[in-house]
Amino acid sequence: MNDTAALVGPDGAPRCPWALSTPDYVTYHDEEWGRPVHGDDALFERLSLEAFQSGLSWITILRRRPGFRAAFAGFEISAVAAFTDEDRERLLADPGIIRNRAKIDATCANARVLADWAPGELDALIWSHAPAPGPAPKTLSDVPAVTPESTALSKALKKQGLRFVGPTTAYALMQACGLVDDHLEGCVARDASRDALSVPGTSASPC
Repeated sequence: MNDTAALVGPDGAPRCPWALSTPDYVTYHDEEWGRPVHGDDALFERLSLEAFQSGLSWITILRRRPGFRAAFAGFEISAVAAFTDEDRERLLADPGIIRNRAKIDATCANARVLADWAPGELDALIWSHAPAPGPAPKTLSDVPAVTPESTALSKALKKQGLRFVGPTTAYALMQACGLVDDHLEGCVARDASRDALSVPGTSASPC
Protein backbone atom coordinates (compact mmCIF):
# COMPACT_ATOMS: atom_id res chain seq x y z
CA MET A 1 0.00 0.00 0.00
CA ASN A 2 2.86 2.39 0.76
CA ASP A 3 3.99 2.41 -2.87
CA THR A 4 0.52 3.45 -4.02
CA ALA A 5 0.29 6.58 -6.15
CA ALA A 6 -2.77 8.81 -6.48
CA LEU A 7 -5.85 6.78 -7.34
CA VAL A 8 -8.84 7.74 -9.45
CA GLY A 9 -12.03 7.92 -7.42
CA PRO A 10 -15.65 7.33 -8.42
CA ASP A 11 -15.89 10.89 -9.75
CA GLY A 12 -12.92 10.35 -12.05
CA ALA A 13 -10.55 12.61 -10.11
CA PRO A 14 -7.21 11.29 -8.78
CA ARG A 15 -6.70 11.58 -5.03
CA CYS A 16 -4.40 10.39 -2.28
CA PRO A 17 -5.40 6.74 -1.64
CA TRP A 18 -6.29 7.30 2.02
CA ALA A 19 -8.97 9.79 1.00
CA LEU A 20 -11.04 7.24 -0.89
CA SER A 21 -11.99 5.00 2.03
CA THR A 22 -14.99 7.04 3.22
CA PRO A 23 -17.02 10.06 2.01
CA ASP A 24 -15.96 11.88 5.19
CA TYR A 25 -12.33 11.51 4.17
CA VAL A 26 -13.02 12.70 0.62
CA THR A 27 -14.51 15.95 1.91
CA TYR A 28 -11.78 16.49 4.49
CA HIS A 29 -9.05 15.70 1.96
CA ASP A 30 -10.47 17.95 -0.75
CA GLU A 31 -11.47 20.92 1.37
CA GLU A 32 -9.21 21.01 4.44
CA TRP A 33 -6.16 18.77 4.62
CA GLY A 34 -3.05 20.60 3.48
CA ARG A 35 -4.68 24.02 3.24
CA PRO A 36 -3.04 26.79 5.31
CA VAL A 37 -4.56 27.34 8.74
CA HIS A 38 -3.83 30.50 10.72
CA GLY A 39 -5.09 31.93 14.01
CA ASP A 40 -4.21 30.88 17.53
CA ASP A 41 -7.56 29.31 18.37
CA ALA A 42 -7.75 27.45 15.06
CA LEU A 43 -4.24 26.07 15.51
CA PHE A 44 -4.97 25.17 19.14
CA GLU A 45 -7.93 23.13 17.89
CA ARG A 46 -5.82 21.29 15.32
CA LEU A 47 -3.04 20.68 17.83
CA SER A 48 -5.52 19.35 20.38
CA LEU A 49 -7.28 17.08 17.91
CA GLU A 50 -3.99 15.68 16.63
CA ALA A 51 -3.10 14.88 20.23
CA PHE A 52 -6.41 13.09 20.73
CA GLN A 53 -5.77 11.18 17.51
CA SER A 54 -2.55 9.67 18.85
CA GLY A 55 -3.03 5.89 18.83
CA LEU A 56 -6.31 6.13 16.92
CA SER A 57 -7.38 6.58 13.32
CA TRP A 58 -8.03 10.14 12.17
CA ILE A 59 -11.53 9.20 10.99
CA THR A 60 -12.43 8.51 14.64
CA ILE A 61 -11.53 12.09 15.52
CA LEU A 62 -12.98 13.64 12.38
CA ARG A 63 -16.41 12.13 12.99
CA ARG A 64 -16.35 13.37 16.59
CA ARG A 65 -15.10 16.86 15.74
CA PRO A 66 -18.51 18.52 16.26
CA GLY A 67 -18.64 16.89 19.69
CA PHE A 68 -15.13 18.06 20.50
CA ARG A 69 -15.96 21.60 19.45
CA ALA A 70 -19.06 21.65 21.61
CA ALA A 71 -17.27 20.13 24.60
CA PHE A 72 -14.23 22.42 24.39
CA ALA A 73 -16.01 25.74 23.83
CA GLY A 74 -15.05 25.88 20.17
CA PHE A 75 -11.40 25.54 21.22
CA GLU A 76 -11.26 29.18 22.25
CA ILE A 77 -8.03 29.24 24.21
CA SER A 78 -9.20 31.66 26.89
CA ALA A 79 -12.40 29.67 27.47
CA VAL A 80 -10.65 26.31 27.79
CA ALA A 81 -8.02 27.86 30.06
CA ALA A 82 -10.82 28.78 32.45
CA PHE A 83 -12.22 25.24 32.66
CA THR A 84 -12.77 24.01 36.22
CA ASP A 85 -12.66 20.61 37.86
CA GLU A 86 -16.37 20.36 37.12
CA ASP A 87 -15.61 20.88 33.43
CA ARG A 88 -13.00 18.14 33.61
CA GLU A 89 -15.53 15.71 35.03
CA ARG A 90 -18.03 16.78 32.37
CA LEU A 91 -15.49 16.04 29.65
CA LEU A 92 -14.66 12.65 31.13
CA ALA A 93 -18.35 11.74 30.92
CA ASP A 94 -18.97 13.16 27.45
CA PRO A 95 -19.65 10.39 24.87
CA GLY A 96 -19.18 12.89 22.05
CA ILE A 97 -15.40 13.00 22.50
CA ILE A 98 -12.56 10.60 23.25
CA ARG A 99 -12.68 10.25 27.03
CA ASN A 100 -8.98 9.90 27.64
CA ARG A 101 -8.07 11.47 30.97
CA ALA A 102 -4.45 12.27 30.06
CA LYS A 103 -5.40 13.91 26.77
CA ILE A 104 -8.23 15.91 28.33
CA ASP A 105 -5.89 17.13 31.06
CA ALA A 106 -3.22 17.99 28.49
CA THR A 107 -5.67 20.00 26.38
CA CYS A 108 -6.77 22.06 29.37
CA ALA A 109 -3.19 22.51 30.58
CA ASN A 110 -2.06 23.57 27.11
CA ALA A 111 -4.82 26.17 27.00
CA ARG A 112 -3.66 27.59 30.31
CA VAL A 113 -0.13 27.92 28.96
CA LEU A 114 -1.27 29.50 25.71
CA ALA A 115 -3.63 31.93 27.45
CA ASP A 116 -0.54 33.79 28.68
CA TRP A 117 0.92 34.15 25.19
CA ALA A 118 0.61 37.29 23.11
CA PRO A 119 -1.98 37.23 20.30
CA GLY A 120 -0.48 35.56 17.26
CA GLU A 121 2.42 34.00 19.15
CA LEU A 122 1.28 30.40 18.67
CA ASP A 123 0.63 31.05 14.98
CA ALA A 124 4.08 32.59 14.56
CA LEU A 125 5.86 29.79 16.42
CA ILE A 126 4.20 27.02 14.44
CA TRP A 127 4.61 28.65 11.04
CA SER A 128 8.25 29.50 11.74
CA HIS A 129 8.90 25.77 11.38
CA ALA A 130 7.42 25.45 7.90
CA PRO A 131 10.05 23.85 5.65
CA ALA A 132 11.03 25.10 2.22
CA PRO A 133 8.79 23.63 -0.50
CA GLY A 134 10.04 20.37 -1.95
CA PRO A 135 8.96 17.99 -4.70
CA ALA A 136 5.52 16.44 -4.57
CA PRO A 137 5.53 12.93 -3.10
CA LYS A 138 4.77 10.36 -5.79
CA THR A 139 3.56 7.55 -3.53
CA LEU A 140 2.59 7.08 0.10
CA SER A 141 6.06 5.73 0.84
CA ASP A 142 7.46 9.17 -0.03
CA VAL A 143 5.46 10.78 2.78
CA PRO A 144 7.37 10.83 6.09
CA ALA A 145 5.94 10.46 9.58
CA VAL A 146 8.59 12.67 11.18
CA THR A 147 10.92 15.32 9.77
CA PRO A 148 13.69 17.51 11.21
CA GLU A 149 11.24 20.42 11.13
CA SER A 150 8.55 18.52 13.04
CA THR A 151 11.13 17.42 15.58
CA ALA A 152 12.21 21.04 16.03
CA LEU A 153 8.59 22.18 16.35
CA SER A 154 7.92 19.48 18.93
CA LYS A 155 10.93 20.59 20.97
CA ALA A 156 9.89 24.25 20.76
CA LEU A 157 6.36 23.50 21.94
CA LYS A 158 7.54 21.24 24.75
CA LYS A 159 10.02 23.88 25.86
CA GLN A 160 7.07 26.22 26.35
CA GLY A 161 5.32 23.63 28.52
CA LEU A 162 2.89 22.08 26.03
CA ARG A 163 1.99 18.39 26.29
CA PHE A 164 1.22 15.64 23.76
CA VAL A 165 3.21 17.40 21.07
CA GLY A 166 5.70 14.74 19.98
CA PRO A 167 7.42 14.88 16.57
CA THR A 168 4.85 12.62 14.90
CA THR A 169 1.95 14.69 16.22
CA ALA A 170 3.79 17.84 15.17
CA TYR A 171 4.22 16.53 11.63
CA ALA A 172 0.56 15.53 11.39
CA LEU A 173 -0.26 19.11 12.42
CA MET A 174 2.08 20.46 9.74
CA GLN A 175 0.37 18.31 7.10
CA ALA A 176 -3.15 19.19 8.21
CA CYS A 177 -2.47 22.92 8.49
CA GLY A 178 -0.65 23.40 5.21
CA LEU A 179 2.90 23.91 6.46
CA VAL A 180 3.72 21.09 4.06
CA ASP A 181 1.79 19.86 1.03
CA ASP A 182 1.78 16.07 1.14
CA HIS A 183 -0.94 15.56 -1.43
CA LEU A 184 0.54 13.11 -3.89
CA GLU A 185 1.68 14.07 -7.35
CA GLY A 186 -1.37 14.26 -9.61
CA CYS A 187 -3.82 14.56 -6.70
CA VAL A 188 -6.73 16.85 -7.50
CA ALA A 189 -6.36 18.60 -4.15
CA ARG A 190 -2.79 19.81 -4.60
CA ASP A 191 -2.73 23.57 -4.30
CA ALA A 192 -3.47 25.09 -7.69
CA SER A 193 -1.04 27.93 -7.27
CA ARG A 194 1.76 25.47 -6.54
CA ASP A 195 0.74 23.22 -9.41
CA ALA A 196 1.11 26.25 -11.65
CA LEU A 197 4.83 26.10 -10.92
CA SER A 198 5.06 22.60 -12.41
CA VAL A 199 7.33 22.17 -15.40
CA PRO A 200 5.56 20.24 -18.18
CA GLY A 201 7.07 16.84 -18.79
CA THR A 202 8.77 16.49 -15.41
CA SER A 203 7.99 13.62 -13.08
CA ALA A 204 7.66 15.71 -9.93
CA SER A 205 5.82 18.94 -9.31
CA PRO A 206 7.24 21.49 -6.88
CA CYS A 207 5.06 21.99 -3.82
